[in-house]
Amino acid sequence: MVAVTVIPGTGQERPDGLRERKKAKTRAAIRDHALRLFRENGYQRTTVEQIAAAAEVSPSTFFRYFPTKEDVVLQDDMDTRMIEALERQPAGLSPLSAVRAAVRDAFASYTDADLDVIGETSTLSMTVPEIRARATDEFTRTIGVIAEALAKRAGRPADDLAVRTAAGAIVGVMMGITLPWEDKPSGRKAIEDLFGRVDQALALLEAGLPL
Repeated sequence: MVAVTVIPGTGQERPDGLRERKKAKTRAAIRDHALRLFRENGYQRTTVEQIAAAAEVSPSTFFRYFPTKEDVVLQDDMDTRMIEALERQPAGLSPLSAVRAAVRDAFASYTDADLDVIGETSTLSMTVPEIRARATDEFTRTIGVIAEALAKRAGRPADDLAVRTAAGAIVGVMMGITLPWEDKPSGRKAIEDLFGRVDQALALLEAGLPL
């Protein structure tokens, strides 16, 4: 989601708001063309140069938006949606209750088309070795993102031991549910089931992991 900055009293967007919208449009175009080419030609046979040409940008522009070809699959707006949903949760909720509610809200915000894309990228992430290896870096980054959000709610620094531990536990639960991918079906129903299992796993974490 891109915020639009309006110049007070004019109703006109600030130049920085226009730039952000243009950047978001370019980023989405690169990703859409990349996923289309992966479907048509296969991931390994698709080059960055082909993706850039399809999106009508230069390879150097591609790398300004996505550091690697793997990142065009892995980097989406799921973190953004979840953190925005987390910030909307009542202050009285415990951290894990707030995260569970945020995950549910984020899932509810997706359209059928969005879920189809998530299903496609999830399958690529877990079945293409290069992307699967890069996914570990994304999970590490996500720990930092969640730590920042939890720290803000708790009024603590993001490197606080309890904050980092909670963020690591939350991401660890998500990894434990999503990484055993070999036998998982694909499609919208599979993604719905996956979000449901993540919620159940977070509920177990919230209850102290009873066995």
